[in-house]
Order: sequence, then structure tokens, then C-alpha cells
Amino acid sequence: MKTAKGRKLSSTLWIQRQLNDPYVQKARAEGYRSRAAYKLIEIDDRFHILKPGRTVVDLGAAPGGWCQVAADRVNATAARPVVAIDILPMDHLDDVVILTQDFNDENAPQNLIDALKGRRPEIVLSDLAPETTGHRATDHLRIVGLVELALDFAQRTLAPGGTFLAKVYQGGTEGDLLTALRRDFRQVRHVKPPASRPESPETYVLATGFRGGGPAAAAGEDDEES
Repeated sequence: MKTAKGRKLSSTLWIQRQLNDPYVQKARAEGYRSRAAYKLIEIDDRFHILKPGRTVVDLGAAPGGWCQVAADRVNATAARPVVAIDILPMDHLDDVVILTQDFNDENAPQNLIDALKGRRPEIVLSDLAPETTGHRATDHLRIVGLVELALDFAQRTLAPGGTFLAKVYQGGTEGDLLTALRRDFRQVRHVKPPASRPESPETYVLATGFRGGGPAAAAGEDDEES
């Protein structure tokens, strides 16, 4: 269906929602590149994962709102920058190394490791999201696949005690994925920050206390819904 001006109805509704969204207005006023910045701000205000001095990798970073928040809160520097990757180009950000590449590419993880210059991240953030098809089962499999890729990178690179934060859709951390998270992290939570629209199926999985890739330990603490 199209409006009188030739726009699809869904596009018109999206524009109206953006114009009326207080987080969009706040992001413009405060200089953030996207309203998504407030999702990370709200999660960090509650769980305090972005501590000064920590090294951060941001997967699916464009347009850069999460990078802005992370770089500010960990006091990133040119010598210890946030390292970010996205298939979409991003404008320069101070104290952020930006790789323009599809994280699905075979050599993308190694390129991120090279950009870290021998440092192990304490935090891996993933706001990766697939193009949706509208077919629920297909979209579910796609988001799970991206989370699994992000988790694999975190398992390979995180420093002991590190944190993994990733976007999932409701029901997206079940089965083998949830088992792996509970095995490798001391605590696993599901978090939906206020900036995440209530009608959106997205939520975030926050896994803290990375066990460091050593022998499998006892199952992690029970999930906490937030």
C-alpha cells in the first residue's frame, strides 16, 4: 500500500514514528549518531560494564552511536581505541578504529584481532542485525546465526572476566546458544532497556564474568530477566 505521495505506508509510519520519538530528538540535541546510543547508556547505567581503561570491540557499529558512548565511558585514547566494524561506511570518530567490512567475511575476525594490536578486549558489543524478511522463523535463524558469530569471536578474544553484550530477538538465546553462554560466563541476563521500543521484538543478552576459555566450569547463575 502506498500513500498519496507514492510512499509505502510502512515508510510513512516509520518517518512519523521517528519524528515523534523523544530518543531521536534527544540524540540530535546531544550529538549522538543514533537513538541506539541510549540503549547502551541505559544498560551501562544499570550494570556498569564500560569502566575506564577497558578495551572495547563494537560489532555492527554503524552509524556509530554505541562507539560514541563506549569511547567516552572507557576513556578511549589513540593508543587504546575502541575497535569497530560494520559493512556500512562510518564517518570518523576520535579514538575509534573503524573497519568497513562484513563481519560475516572469513577474514573479518582476524582483521579485528590485528586492529587490537595485541590487546585482549574486556568488552565485546554486538548490535548486529540481519535484514528481516518478515518470515518469523527465517528472521529468528538469521539473528541467532549472527549472535553465534559474535559469541565465537568473544570466546576467542575476551580477557578473563570479560563481558559480552549482544542484540537478540525474543527467544533468540535458547538451546545450544544459551548453553554456551552459561558455560563460558558466570552470569547471563536478558535486558530490555527503556530505549528499546516496547513493540520491538529485540532484547539484549548480557553475559559477564568470562571464564577465560579454560576447562568448563559449573553452570552459570540463573538468568535474570530485566
